[in-house]
Parts: sequence; C-alpha cells; structure tokens
Amino acid sequence: MLHNDNSVKANNNNNNNEAGSSRGGVYWHEGSVSRGERASLLGQTGCTVWLSGLSGAGKSTIACALEQALLHRGYFAYRLDGDNVRHGLNKDLGFSADDRAENIRRTGEVARLFADAGCICVTAFISPYAADRRGARALHEASSLPFVEVYVRCPLAVAEQRDPKGLYKKARAGLIHGFTGIDDPYEEPERPDVILDTDKLSVGECIERLLCTLRDLGVIETPTTRVCATCVNARKERLQHMN
Repeated sequence: MLHNDNSVKANNNNNNNEAGSSRGGVYWHEGSVSRGERASLLGQTGCTVWLSGLSGAGKSTIACALEQALLHRGYFAYRLDGDNVRHGLNKDLGFSADDRAENIRRTGEVARLFADAGCICVTAFISPYAADRRGARALHEASSLPFVEVYVRCPLAVAEQRDPKGLYKKARAGLIHGFTGIDDPYEEPERPDVILDTDKLSVGECIERLLCTLRDLGVIETPTTRVCATCVNARKERLQHMN
C-alpha cells in the first residue's frame, strides 16, 4: 500500500527512526535488499579505487584503462573523472581551498554510493589535500566498504613536460593562480595502498598492478595465471609503508 509523503514522515517519526539517526527530521531509509544479497546477485562486491596525483601524472588515462579492463572481464565498473564531475554535480565550485575540499567531499559521497551499489568505482582526482582524502576513506570505512588509495606518482618536471591541457604553461605565465604543484601544494599520500610511478611504468603495467591489488582484496577473481613483476614490487612497497 502506498502512502503520501506526509503519512510516511509521520510514520517514521512515530517509529523513532529505527533505521538510523535523524538530522533535522530527515531519516535514513533502509532498503529491502541487503549488501550481501546485492553482491550475490551481481556476482561482485563494490569498492572505490581512488587515483590521486598531480595534473599530467596519468590519472585519467589509468582510470579509463582500468574501467575498460574491468568491464571486459565482466565486472560492473564506473569512472568518475575530476573534470567531468565539474561539468555537472560540482559545476558551482571553483578552485579555492574550501571549494576543492567540497569537491572531494561530494565525490567521496558519490563514490561511496556507487560502491554500496556493488560497483567498482574508479575516481581520478588531483585531490591535493591529505585531510580530504582521509575524509573520503573514512566515509567508506564507516560503511565497511573497501577503499583503495592509489598514488599516481610522477615527478613535477615530467608532468610539466607532458602538460596535456597546457595548464602548467598558463600557471607559469601567471594566467592561472592556485595551480597544484606550482603555487598550491600537493600533499603526497603518506601510506597509499598502491603507488604507480608513471614515469617508469607503462599503462598496461599500472593496470596489471591494480587488478592484482583488487584480487588480493577479494574484489575480483585472479586476473592472470602468472605473477607479474609489478605485483611483486607492489606487495613489497605496501609492506615497506606498513613498517
């Protein structure tokens, strides 16, 4: 039986919000499908792969390739790109520190929803501030959802040489202010789950390493029958960061 909005709200109030906490009369409404049931029906569990790094480091290229690799292996995956999100959801935000923080907060919430839906969400955002990245991780951890922080590492000189959008040139000329790596800081991840040195690794090697990481987490099945050298190195790096 369907009820109008007022009766639903009244009913929720009378039940004292058994499904969760209230914020100003707004209640979380639990669905009829559990996460476990959804995972069983989809044949996969959701997670977020968060790519962070300088402009020109290769985040978008890797995100596109990872999304494609996952889909071709039969996994439900979707990519959130920093520029794309600013065309719609975050088009009201600029590039001040506060706006950048809000940009990442919103994206973290969206990524969490995708992961909760059973999707492997791949995000490609500079996300220069450590506190904002920690916030995105905390959102996922609070919901018991896997979060893989990937540092797409690239020397500034190499990123500036690539300069696919011509932004470094504009920043050096003073036409852009507050540009990450030039006159605004990039706070390097202290303990990322994966480090991809894109001045040394090919796109294929980066994808193989990410697939192996997702396999180790139990998000996907074994992507290859052999143990790749990049995966061995990735495990060594993770152990070093843990020590």
